[in-house]
Amino acid sequence: MPEFPRRPPTGIKVIIVGAGFAGVAAAIECDRKGHTPIILEKHANIEEITRFGDIISFDPNGARHFERWPGVIEAMQKVARQTSWLDLYHWKGEFITRQSFAKEKSWGPRINGHRGELYSIIYQHAKDRGIDIRLGQRVTDYFEDDNLAGVVVNGNKMTADIVIAAEGVRSRGRKIVLGFDDKPKSSGYAVYRSWFPGEVIAKNEKLKHLVEGDSHCGWIGPDLHFLASSLKNGKDFNWVFTHVDDGNIEESWQFPGKVEDCLKYVEGWAPIVQEIVKATPQHGRLIDHKLVYRDPLPTFKSPKERIVLIGDAAHPFLPTSIQGASQSIEDGVVLAACLELAGKDNIPLAVRAYEKIRYERVHKAQATGVKTREKWHKADWDTVKHNPEAIHLTREAWLLAFDAEVNCYEVFKEVAESVSEKRAKL
Repeated sequence: MPEFPRRPPTGIKVIIVGAGFAGVAAAIECDRKGHTPIILEKHANIEEITRFGDIISFDPNGARHFERWPGVIEAMQKVARQTSWLDLYHWKGEFITRQSFAKEKSWGPRINGHRGELYSIIYQHAKDRGIDIRLGQRVTDYFEDDNLAGVVVNGNKMTADIVIAAEGVRSRGRKIVLGFDDKPKSSGYAVYRSWFPGEVIAKNEKLKHLVEGDSHCGWIGPDLHFLASSLKNGKDFNWVFTHVDDGNIEESWQFPGKVEDCLKYVEGWAPIVQEIVKATPQHGRLIDHKLVYRDPLPTFKSPKERIVLIGDAAHPFLPTSIQGASQSIEDGVVLAACLELAGKDNIPLAVRAYEKIRYERVHKAQATGVKTREKWHKADWDTVKHNPEAIHLTREAWLLAFDAEVNCYEVFKEVAESVSEKRAKL
């Protein structure tokens, strides 16, 4: 087993519920910081996680942390999309503008690739580190006292110094944090997503230029935007579009989509958009994913401050933010560092500091998703004609040129004193 740089052992035992990006990243960061993480994942085999999905994006504030995990960023870059721009079109087909991301290279790497492939890379890294990952472990409840936290898994109790709930928007950990069961709400929007071999596009005379190397383009229209890209020098192709949806998400929020349904939404759109949808093979991966909305939580931590939410369990993002994945990585980075700095005897302090450091930033980042969606779906084309940059994605240094690990080490002492003083006054 290869050796990896680690800080001195802290003696802190961490249970992480959920082996998605947030959970595995948190485990890797805990291992780096000298803690002992255990991941509990309900799926019986990892293929159930990796075989599905489409494009996922990590901006510099998220991807920079992969550079600290030996071999990970290099492996990701081999399968990532090799573009540094986005071509944007009017929904009828007229080219409007090219947005370049080249200047962002000074902020750090950008990684855009297949969710399953990128996930497999960090999962393997966690395994190489010797992290204890237990599959087929269904967590049905959480509990805590002043000294320990725990879960009920497959009918048995398991305890640790802290439990991290990282199992997504329907996390059972939310109940102990909030004190009640909260149900997801429809955001009013849904997303069709598809991923299939680029050779399908290459055989189509109207589309083959889209897979002559890597590409990234989008068509912007009323209450809908359509994005398409190719990766691995055109070997893979994917498309996705967000649209208004008034469906109910109580029973299911993700299910197979149908090409004929997709075509109804883009009726009257640019011929190339309709042709992309028509070209989607029946055996391709096409899903209709309803975007779940939740009101911002008042807190990410439990009453005894030994159970904490991260990733989508704490703050689900809209795809238009392009930040959900990166913010989940930041969560794990900051929480692991806070545990290290506070120490085994001060777990509640670490949890309070984590929430204080993350809360305002993550909610400010969430708001960017709505801002971008409204900018595209309600575009004033007279304004755009004179100022094409009006439909560019907002790319700001406060969000993207940020190092969550460095920042945590810089502010922890001050934050810890602040949250301690606040607690003393209660």
